[in-house]
Amino acid sequence: MRFDLHIHSNYSTDSNLSVDDILKQAVRKGLDGIAICDHNTVEGSLRAIQRARELDLSLIVIPGMEISTSDGHLIVLGIREDIQPDLPVSETIMIARQKGAVVIAPHPFKKNSIGYAAKDADAIETFNSRCLFGENDKAKELAKSLGKTEVGGSDSHLLSAIGLGFTHIDALRNESSVLDSIRKGKTSSGGKLIPANIMIVHAVRALIRRIRRYARELHSKIFDVKK
Repeated sequence: MRFDLHIHSNYSTDSNLSVDDILKQAVRKGLDGIAICDHNTVEGSLRAIQRARELDLSLIVIPGMEISTSDGHLIVLGIREDIQPDLPVSETIMIARQKGAVVIAPHPFKKNSIGYAAKDADAIETFNSRCLFGENDKAKELAKSLGKTEVGGSDSHLLSAIGLGFTHIDALRNESSVLDSIRKGKTSSGGKLIPANIMIVHAVRALIRRIRRYARELHSKIFDVKK
């Protein structure tokens, strides 16, 4: 089966994709499953599971989140409650495993990533569609040297990028089998890099969101001073 294991919805502050649009696009792209991994919350993925059921989609939705540890980002799959951000990566991995989660080191050689601490994860993201400068090659070398499971995802914040990065998984069509196959390394990763024009669109939208957020914060501070 083909999964995109790294998608961001509007439950992340840096994405405006609705859960319904993500689900419908994943079906259009012929994916068997997805994982919505919003920043520091499982709410988007839980909503996606509910909506996939209500829309009667055959899509498998794996619950998960992308946690900001004090050492960099970490993806955990198979959980249904938030894990506190900003803890050391080793502590975050321990908590995730106590909750029965699969731990993935996403884009380990990008900014805000855990680098060689990926050795402690269950799997390494060796294909990320937004890694345009050779980071995927480094990640693949690390995974092979450590004998780690390889997974892939789009890291999509835009509808058109969903499915560009993917993981092939040899598993039955249910969540527990998919997670078990990741643990056992019954996967391969692949895909295409996001075209430069799409990355430019994403960068512009991200800048607009930051400006709006800054304006709201500034307005709130001015209002507080006036009070």
